[in-house]
Amino acid sequence: MAAPARDKSKLSKEQKKLLRKQVKAQHILLKQDGIATVSVPTKHLVIANGGLGNGVNRQQLNEVLQKFGTVETLLMLPHKPHAFATYSTIQEAREAYNALNGQNIKTTENTQPIILYLNFVEEVVSNDIPPLSLPPGLLVVEDIISPEYEKRLLAFADESPNTAMENGKGVLLAQKSLKHRRVKHYGYEFRYDNNKVDKDKPLPGGLPEVCDEFLDQCMEKGYAKFKPDQLTINQYEPGQGIPPHIDTHSPFEDGIICLSLGAETVMDFKHPNGLHVAVMLPRRSLLVMSGESRYLWSHGITPRKLDVVSSPETQKTGTITGDISNLTLNKRGTRTSFTFRKVRTLPCNCGYPEVCDSQSFRKCSDPPPSVPSSDGDASKLEHKYVHDVYDEIAGHFSSTRHTPWPKVTKFLKALPAGAFVVDVGCGNGKYLGVNKDLFMVGCDHSKNLAHICRERNFEVFICDGLLVPLRSGVCDACISIAVVHHFSTEARRLSAIKEIVRLLRPGGKGLIYVWAMEQERNKVKSKYLMEKHEKTIKTQENCTTMPEVDEDQETNKVDLACFNQLADFNKDTVNKQNSARLPVHTNRTAFESQDLLVPWHLKAGIKANSVSSLPPTGPNELAVFHRYYHVFSDGELENICRSISNIRILQSYYDQGNWCVIIEKY
Repeated sequence: MAAPARDKSKLSKEQKKLLRKQVKAQHILLKQDGIATVSVPTKHLVIANGGLGNGVNRQQLNEVLQKFGTVETLLMLPHKPHAFATYSTIQEAREAYNALNGQNIKTTENTQPIILYLNFVEEVVSNDIPPLSLPPGLLVVEDIISPEYEKRLLAFADESPNTAMENGKGVLLAQKSLKHRRVKHYGYEFRYDNNKVDKDKPLPGGLPEVCDEFLDQCMEKGYAKFKPDQLTINQYEPGQGIPPHIDTHSPFEDGIICLSLGAETVMDFKHPNGLHVAVMLPRRSLLVMSGESRYLWSHGITPRKLDVVSSPETQKTGTITGDISNLTLNKRGTRTSFTFRKVRTLPCNCGYPEVCDSQSFRKCSDPPPSVPSSDGDASKLEHKYVHDVYDEIAGHFSSTRHTPWPKVTKFLKALPAGAFVVDVGCGNGKYLGVNKDLFMVGCDHSKNLAHICRERNFEVFICDGLLVPLRSGVCDACISIAVVHHFSTEARRLSAIKEIVRLLRPGGKGLIYVWAMEQERNKVKSKYLMEKHEKTIKTQENCTTMPEVDEDQETNKVDLACFNQLADFNKDTVNKQNSARLPVHTNRTAFESQDLLVPWHLKAGIKANSVSSLPPTGPNELAVFHRYYHVFSDGELENICRSISNIRILQSYYDQGNWCVIIEKY
């Protein structure tokens, strides 16, 4: 809705210009963020151009808004170019609206002032973003050393580039000036050309003695598992950072400790499933990375001069929380980090082979397939990543598919006795015996799944879902449960549904289920995500997190070469020529792409019919197979059905991570 109406005939030229820009701001808010403004004054305002995303910090905006009354709520979301404010009265909000529209506000970094545009909204909604837990194995300890000790370490870091003198003893080091920062190495030089160390060529002198006090403290308190023998000192000027990366597994043992000196910063951690967690590293704090956070999550520092942090007025000293209601901007200073590691003597045998260079034999030998561009390519992809896979995993798959879904059962039991029903893509036939009063026949492309159905005395035949060998109009009803999402182009998905419609008689009904892109609806997670959520490890004490800011970041191509291949880890920086590659999904996590490969982990003791799979990734696994899926977005299934002229949609609904429709042919 538009802002409060004004008599345009009485407006000056400048006022008309301002009104046009204000209306434009309304349209942008609605189009990009779904924020609808209202024409009637309320206590709530949305302030375009007044957000963290364009350099306005909380203190600056609050100072301007407080001139017109009591601001009860000021909500500034990470990297959004707008903010929300709630006044104690409508009159105060109206005064701010009239006075601030078209007014300038100076920002922290921009030399040019930014013009504010205000509109009324019904309410202020924060999207209820919950606080994020730290990655498992990550620990932040604040004030680990004294300010005096910090000064000594910073003075040491600034010494001669070739030889550091301490107590008359020379310690040889390797120093490099990289694009993103200045770097010094002690004990062993870390080679950025191959992301490894030469274990046979230690640097003379070992680690500097000035670090002994800190390392003894870390060993005594259990922060370090091994006495480190390699040190990397990084010095970051404001605006500098380090690309997201996983420290190569083979050179160093589990457990990396990092000391932040001189200034605080935000370090971004990313899981291959797309989960982002930004962790505040206060000055003189210790960061410990072990286990999953060391081996699986990438970490990096986004090059920028401002970080999104919790407002100092609402936080304890040095602590950042997941509360997005009190965010502001923090200007970076010069930061120096001391990162200590222990050089590994044996190959890494961690539980994350997909990103482990020591376990390269477990990596996929072929690159992931591309999104098909032709019907021929689609057929080949489905043959390899759907048909062949289900034949391979038929026995194990069947053992996991034993309980009919209640709403599918309800549909079948509502059909009249004697109805002829076909289950297109029947799998192991779990729905063929739900209603004994029906005459049900199943069909599936997998000969091994069809064989399982025959062993259960169900009527079944083998066929392609795009060409079912039955007469047109012969079925009273058809069901297709979790099948259409395996067709890899929109045209083939439409053809699959048209084939179901062809089988139905006039008045016949069809039920279709497909996997949903949205695995959380109305703030309720599907069972698919719930199983993952229940395994999440609670946040460690004294550790602090904040919402992640999604920005373009450069990727360490050596460390993440296979990681990008298997998990589509950093979509913003994937090489353009590989942008069409299908990402491999991390099971029990939210979907990040509509077209993807979903792993099936075949357990030990279950026979596979070939060796066309990935090698095992765990002690109880025989192999890993990848199945192609197109997960449907909200409304996509209905739109396909509406394009078919001789059917109507009787019902559409969401059922535990699936989009579902009941159709009727006429």
